[in-house]
Formats: sequence, C-alpha cells, structure tokens
Amino acid sequence: MDGVPGLKEDCEELLGAFQQADTVRFERFAELWRERRFHTIFYGRIRALERNKITKKTLDVAQQYFFPPYSFQIRVGALYLLYGLYNAQLCQPKQKIRIALKHWPEIQKFQLDLLDAQHYDAVYIFRRLRLARAFHFTAMPKPLTYRTKKKIEKNYFKEEFKDPSNRVNSLITNDVLEELMNIHDHYQKMKCVISADKSQPDKALSSIKDDFVVNLKDITLEHQEWQQNRM
Repeated sequence: MDGVPGLKEDCEELLGAFQQADTVRFERFAELWRERRFHTIFYGRIRALERNKITKKTLDVAQQYFFPPYSFQIRVGALYLLYGLYNAQLCQPKQKIRIALKHWPEIQKFQLDLLDAQHYDAVYIFRRLRLARAFHFTAMPKPLTYRTKKKIEKNYFKEEFKDPSNRVNSLITNDVLEELMNIHDHYQKMKCVISADKSQPDKALSSIKDDFVVNLKDITLEHQEWQQNRM
C-alpha cells in the first residue's frame, strides 16, 4: 500500500501471533494488541487529508483478512483488528470500513457461525461495529474511476492464514472423485481380462483395495465435518 510502508506486515504479524495463540477470545487479542502498542499506528503529525487517506488504506488492508479463503480464527482476528483500528483512528468524522454488497451474505453467515459456536465476545464486537455504523456498504470492493486508468492490484493471500479445509476441498472435488471412480472401475475390468477367472481378478493383482475411492470420499466428508465442529 502506497504511503503506508510495513502496514501489511504489521497486521499479518499481529494476526499470526493471534493464530499461534490458538484461541478466538477477544481478551487474548487485546493483550497482543497492547503488547505491540498497535493503537499508536495512527500517531504522527500529518494533515487531515493525508490522515483520512492513510486511515482508509489501513482499514482496507485489515478488512481483506475478514473474508474467505482465510481460516475461521484469522477472520475472527481480523474482526477484532478492524474494531481496534476503527476506534483508534484519529479522523473526525471517523473513516468507515468499506464492505461490498456481494460480501455481506458471507458476513451474515460468519455471524451465524459465531453464534452457533457460542463465541459471544466476537458477536459482541461485531454488534458494536454495527451500532457504531462503522461499515460503509458499497457496490464494488474498490472505488471505480473514469478519469484515469489504474492498474488493478491482484489479491494476495497469505497461505499460513488460509482455511485448511479449503485446501482439501480444492484437491478432492466431486469431479475428482468421479474420475477416480471411473479409473478404478476400468482398472478392475482390466484385471479381470488378464486373470484366469474372467469374472473376478486374481488375488495376486489386488494391489489396491476395492473400496479405495469410497474410503477416500468418506475420509473427505469426515474431515469437512471435523472442520465444522472445530469452529
């Protein structure tokens, strides 16, 4: 982000420490925030216009961790980070957190997940932001302009913060399972062709279990269920 050197690294360091704490409690996040004196991020003698720009960019950097593909814990940490930054800013009136309308259903689902998991401190923080009217709902994630042609920045996702369940789902999709099943069926038929008894393959050729694909599917579903319960 131009004009805010080291901001992204500082945010990721704080969220990384929160991730290492293996908790979603606001109390622990607040301790990490105070240890790093994160409230001083807006300190400095700068003009009001520049202060507004820097604050907007700071909130934009923080809010990107609030959405998938980041893990549940990182998203909770991002919620706390946004809360802290919004209240620590020196702008009057306060700069708001820009939220595109397409992201709002995902945020509502996230709020329900917090309630279901009884993470009431996170629910409270989210409610405080809502009551403070901290969100600015927009049509697009970033402002559009017709005056100049700006280079669109590609989103960078920190791998360590991503939800592990997304990696499994991206590797073992329904299409992949179907293709594996087709290959396995063809493999079984070819074994029958070269076996003495054409109706079933010789035991000597059974190097892969017959229920390999079924077991893989069951393991994938169990992993998804474990991820849901882990929240």
